Amino acid sequence: MTAGVPRAVLIGPPGSGKTTVGRLLAQRLGVAFRDTDADVEETAGKAVAEIFVDDGEPRFRELEREAVTTALACHPGVLALGGGAVMDEHTQRALEGYVAGGGAVVFLDVSLAHAAPRVGFNQSRPLLVGNPRARWVELMQARRPTYERLATVHVVSDERPPQEIAAQVHAGVVGVPAAGGTDTPAQEVQS
Repeated sequence: MTAGVPRAVLIGPPGSGKTTVGRLLAQRLGVAFRDTDADVEETAGKAVAEIFVDDGEPRFRELEREAVTTALACHPGVLALGGGAVMDEHTQRALEGYVAGGGAVVFLDVSLAHAAPRVGFNQSRPLLVGNPRARWVELMQARRPTYERLATVHVVSDERPPQEIAAQVHAGVVGVPAAGGTDTPAQEVQS
């Protein structure tokens, strides 16, 4: 794997713990942590929710695609992607190339019952407006096949503290051999 690319990329739905676990994983690996949602906010000069309201979802997705592409090319630490980033075809191809080069894509999975208290289903989650629980389930049904297809490591984050999840992800990431393609099923990491 090239020195300028991430040690691990975390994907998954809102409430799966990508940011919290990502920070802990970065500490374990002795590298920096980066979140593409934060990159988008910095570029736009406003919060993700404001981008959705002011500029619309297409503009947010454009900014998100640029943030993911940049981070995949030059961030040598742990990278967390927004929940919907993987639905962009350009991002999917970029992640497939990253995996083909030996990268680890970690799908942090979570059930609705455990995501709900973490997310809080508040206004800062613009795609969950209306009926947040039903919308989360709908988004997860649409995204799950892509999360599973892109992942080299699959970790369920239900009912465990972030430190334990980070340790499990760490074990999966350091134990992932260089991948030769995306048709290999994700390694299930058990605690």
